Amino acid sequence: MNFLAHLLLSGSPTTTPDYEDIVVGNFAAEAVRGRAALEAYPAAVQRGIRLHRFIDSFTDAHPVVRRSTARLRAAGLGKWAGVVADMGYDHLLARDFPDFHAAEPLPAFAQRQYALLQARRHELPERLQHLLQYMRRDDWLTGYARPEGLQRALLGLSRRVPAAGVLATGAAAFLAEVEAYEADFREFWPELRAGVRQR
Repeated sequence: MNFLAHLLLSGSPTTTPDYEDIVVGNFAAEAVRGRAALEAYPAAVQRGIRLHRFIDSFTDAHPVVRRSTARLRAAGLGKWAGVVADMGYDHLLARDFPDFHAAEPLPAFAQRQYALLQARRHELPERLQHLLQYMRRDDWLTGYARPEGLQRALLGLSRRVPAAGVLATGAAAFLAEVEAYEADFREFWPELRAGVRQR
């Protein structure tokens, strides 16, 4: 899953103990590699990093997600199919956000996340501090809701990552069969949420 899903799965400020630490860890985990890097963080932030890793492992191994990635591989995305599925699922989550998080509109949720992460940006790996600036400025979380937001995100990634040029075609491939991916996502999301609750 991508940024929006990870942040939403961090819990709730009213019901999740150490919620802000969990959010920081879940976001920071994008750039935290290895045991030593994990253990450099306080215990509550480590729980957020471990949550991120659980979400990624659960997602990568899930048969519904594998069905999506197989379809994207067949559409020409090759080894990048998983990246497109992750970002495409975030598009669907953002597009239909009230179906998955009725407690608050997506723009309010996004601004709350940006403010929390900005207030604690000094705890993030340097690469993510820079990324957060662009994420806030261009409002990535809300932007995912629009097809052009998905296109822009994948196009940007195709330019930043060596040998990932094929990602420029990822949005078109995903949107061409968006009904099938929506069915996959709506089957997968409740199972992911249940997995997060049970861990």
